[in-house]
Amino acid sequence: QVQLVESGGGLVQAGGSLRLSCAASGRTFSSYAMGWFRQAPGKEREFVASISWSGAATNYVGSVEGRFTISRDNAKKMVYLQMNSLKSEDTAIYYCAAGPGMATMPNKYDYWGQGTQVSVSS
Repeated sequence: QVQLVESGGGLVQAGGSLRLSCAASGRTFSSYAMGWFRQAPGKEREFVASISWSGAATNYVGSVEGRFTISRDNAKKMVYLQMNSLKSEDTAIYYCAAGPGMATMPNKYDYWGQGTQVSVSS
């Protein structure tokens, strides 16, 4: 069993930066791949980034590649999403998730946090 809690969301001006954190609990945390998803009003939850259990492999949706960086610290049971050069279209609720692999489909993940709001002003 894994419990996830996101933090670090807020309001930022376009072009600015924000770092999201996801704190995990559970003895098996390090065996899970981790993902970040986001959901804007009226849209389906979409994949943003994922990272393997070891942190050696990462994957990003094209719209954030080069701007966002996912990382993890298994000793601290933490996963992060560093967001740079933010755009208004990045505005959404961001969720972290844990699953058996680096899938892009939400239904492939087993555990979810409650989400944190990111708002980017134009």
